[in-house]
Amino acid sequence: MSAEELDLDDLERRMKGALSVLKSDLSGLRTGRASIALLDPITVSAYGQTMPINQVGTVSVPEPRMLSIQVWDKGMVGAVEKAIRESNIGINPVTDGQLLRLPIPELNEERRQEMVKIAHSYAENTKVSVRHIRRDGMDLCKKAEKDGMSEDDARLYNDEIQELTNKYVAEVDNLLATKEAEIMQV
Repeated sequence: MSAEELDLDDLERRMKGALSVLKSDLSGLRTGRASIALLDPITVSAYGQTMPINQVGTVSVPEPRMLSIQVWDKGMVGAVEKAIRESNIGINPVTDGQLLRLPIPELNEERRQEMVKIAHSYAENTKVSVRHIRRDGMDLCKKAEKDGMSEDDARLYNDEIQELTNKYVAEVDNLLATKEAEIMQV
């Protein structure tokens, strides 16, 4: 394997992907305000497969502390309601025909602490993903070294991979700190 096959851009692209998943997950954590992103991680079992809520109905924010879902298929109302109740986001839907209203309750201190724990678990999962990507890069580097790459070049690539890893782990920590402050804000 040659030095050209060690693609640091690919490793960085994969780390950016892990970071974007974290951003998406954190945007779904509730901070006391209604946001359509709150329902993004919830999937509904519909028509023999699972799909996001926004593919079975129209999600809107009619009031600052209320979400509403206009379910398109009358038969899917129960499945959507069940998916929301089982998602553990702390919201009980109120059904009115094909319209589901989701009142966003005030976050008490205990629920805020729960949300922070969830945010920490999302961040830790992202860090693990970044470390796996680092390991893949290090393995490629070891393989390249066995195939004839000089020890100095291998060390240089390892250092660059570690710098990249440190950069993305620091970004994860920054995102987590920002979200934690946002959740704990009363």
